Amino acid sequence: MSSILITGASKGVGRAAAAELARRGHRVVATARDPRSLDGLDVDRRLRLDVTDQASVDAAIEQAGEIDTLVSNAGTIFSAAVEASPTDEIERLLVHNTVGAIRVAQAVLPQLRRRNKGRLLFVSSASGRVVQPGTAAYSASKWALEALAEALAIELAGFGIDVTLAQPGPVSSGALDDITTYKLPDDPYAPFFAVGVTPPAKIMISPEQVAAALADLVEQPTVPLRVPIGPVAEQVVAARNSAPYDKPFIRG
Repeated sequence: MSSILITGASKGVGRAAAAELARRGHRVVATARDPRSLDGLDVDRRLRLDVTDQASVDAAIEQAGEIDTLVSNAGTIFSAAVEASPTDEIERLLVHNTVGAIRVAQAVLPQLRRRNKGRLLFVSSASGRVVQPGTAAYSASKWALEALAEALAIELAGFGIDVTLAQPGPVSSGALDDITTYKLPDDPYAPFFAVGVTPPAKIMISPEQVAAALADLVEQPTVPLRVPIGPVAEQVVAARNSAPYDKPFIRG
């Protein structure tokens, strides 16, 4: 049994992961900005944790006790062409999706290093490897997270701490149903969004499917750095990795 802290556990993938890991017998510390949103979760602890607030993070980690694995899941999204993206909203996305994830990792790492054992599991996205019109800011936040996590994997290898990035494709969690959208007057980018940014339901995977994959990554003895989750993610990431340098899906 492992002791696992999950951020963003109020709904969607985070809540499903908390339930799945608790069902498998792990000690789960579920966290969210509003702990009342965690009511009904049968977990060991339900704590307030706002990834954008250092004091909140520090207090939650202190209350959580010993942690073996961090499942960093909290995130947000909006849709806009790059020119139409308010810069303050880009900053908010980066603060939440990227800096927030690293803030919690930094808070957990001292105890993991002392024990010379642990795992950081970041919930990234297939959009952390491939960008498309409308989600550039979200992708940027996940690309940045992937770079920081890759650096952590190198830096922590000598401390017995694994780092892995889960990359789900589109998930039917509700987060994509009513995305905040920004447009320019007489939107010149309308053709890019003619079919919308919400993927068809038939290609989505459920939060429970992602949760099961995350739980497997918690339990595996060793993990790769990147793990696409779901057929769409697997196909998209494979296409990006195989694309020539002068074409879309440029390899980094």
